[in-house]
Parts: sequence; structure tokens; C-alpha cells
Amino acid sequence: MNDLSKIKYWLFDLDNTLYDGATKVFDQVDKKMSKFISEKLDVDLQQARKIQKSYFEEYNTTLNGMIKNHKINANEFLEFVHDVDLSFLKKDLILETEIEKLEGKKFIFTNGSREHAKNVTRRIGIDHLFDGIFDIRDCEFVPKPSKEPYHKLVESYKIEPQYCIFFEDIARNLKPAFEMGMKTVWIKNNEPWASKFSDSDFISYKIDKLSNFLKEINEYRKTWKYN
Repeated sequence: MNDLSKIKYWLFDLDNTLYDGATKVFDQVDKKMSKFISEKLDVDLQQARKIQKSYFEEYNTTLNGMIKNHKINANEFLEFVHDVDLSFLKKDLILETEIEKLEGKKFIFTNGSREHAKNVTRRIGIDHLFDGIFDIRDCEFVPKPSKEPYHKLVESYKIEPQYCIFFEDIARNLKPAFEMGMKTVWIKNNEPWASKFSDSDFISYKIDKLSNFLKEINEYRKTWKYN
């Protein structure tokens, strides 16, 4: 962990990263996407699902595929799919404590919307800990892992990539960050679309639980400080 001693920018994906994927929040979003496609394209849910997944594979997000192929209103899509029940999300006091201890700037980098990020982080009690949210609108709807949003993010927040670490559950989204000089952390996710490329060299660390890893980092950094 010595390579993390100089980190001063902490970059977090949102969904299945800042909360446990087992909560199934994103499952709700996933189903809302299928419903949106079904209604907009006048197809049944089974066909909508096929379209949704093929667009995700080809265009990195379903939204990007819908924009390119059907000229949909992106804001309408985002509002619809993120209108989900978050009432079961509980405050994560351990995560709050460990993020708060991190020295430096903290940002959220999501292919979703700023509103969704605020709603989720408010529910788990960490919304007050971030210096900024860089969402899909900020990169003009060009999603991770396209290189453009990473460069826009770095420029917008004046981030020095060599002193930055990025946490993400979709392995392929870590590649551009690594190529820019960031340390990368893959939060294990068994879904095939998330774990694809998880054995690649562009992943610095693989972890099971974010709060445990942050606690470990904070303990090590405390040791470095006094050595």
C-alpha cells in the first residue's frame, strides 16, 4: 500500500460502489430502462431487454445507444429510470467515517445523473463528504469508459492523475483512469458485464468491500505519517 501514500484525490463511481450491489438498487434502474424502451419503441419487455443489453455492450450505456439510434430526450430518460425506491437504503456509518478520514478531495464520477447521486448518498449519509459530482450531463452524455469524460473530469476539478485513485465496480471503466496514471480499484461484482476484463493489468487493487479497504488505507496512512 506504499503506492497510496501520496494520494490526494479520491474518485468514486456511484452505483454498486458507494453502496453494496446486494441492495439491488441498480436492479430497479435496470428494470426502469427496459420499461422506458418498451414504451418509447413500442416493443414488448422481452424485446426491450434485448435492445437495452445490446446498446449497453455497443455504446457503453443504454442511454448512449438510445440517443444515437432513436434521438430520445436524454433528460427524460434519466428522470424516468432514476425514479426508484431508495427507502430501504440505510445510513452507512462505517463508510461515512472512513471517507471523512481520507485526506484530500473526494469526487463522484457516474454514468448516471447528479440527482440520482445526491439521492443515494443522502440516504446512506455521505452526501456532505464530496467536493463534487461529475455526471453524465457534465460529459455531454458520453459515458465511461470513453476517454473524453475522464479528461473532462480531470480538467474540471484540476485533478493530478498521478495522485488520484478511482473506485469502480465495472472493470472496463478503470482502463482509461489507469492509462492516465491513476491507481485503480475494482470492487468485485460477479455480473458478467461488470467482471469482464477484471483480470487485466490496469487494475491496481481488487476488493470485496469499500469501507473495509478505506479503513485499511486510513490505518496505513496514519502509520506513514508517524514514521
